[in-house]
Amino acid sequence: MSLEVFLLGLLIVSTLTGLFTEAIKKWLDERGTKYYSNALAGYVAIGLSIAVGIAYIILVGAVLNAQTAVYLIALILLSWLCAMVGYDKVMQAIAQFKR
Repeated sequence: MSLEVFLLGLLIVSTLTGLFTEAIKKWLDERGTKYYSNALAGYVAIGLSIAVGIAYIILVGAVLNAQTAVYLIALILLSWLCAMVGYDKVMQAIAQFKR
């Protein structure tokens, strides 16, 4: 896995994490279930990172070696970080527009 492919995967996972998190939050709000937004974003990021990593390994026919494992672990951690930082910044911007 090259750095370019890793960054593309991070972009895809980060974008999809935001979309999936918002959909799950609306569903949980309709049901009246309490949740923690950052934790939810993290769980979604982990699930999507694993799915994208597995899809990459299957589609490319890559071997799961130490380098690929490090890339996948970094993808999980960085996508979780992007999801949490992105959520907080969006909420701050919305709060500023409401004032």
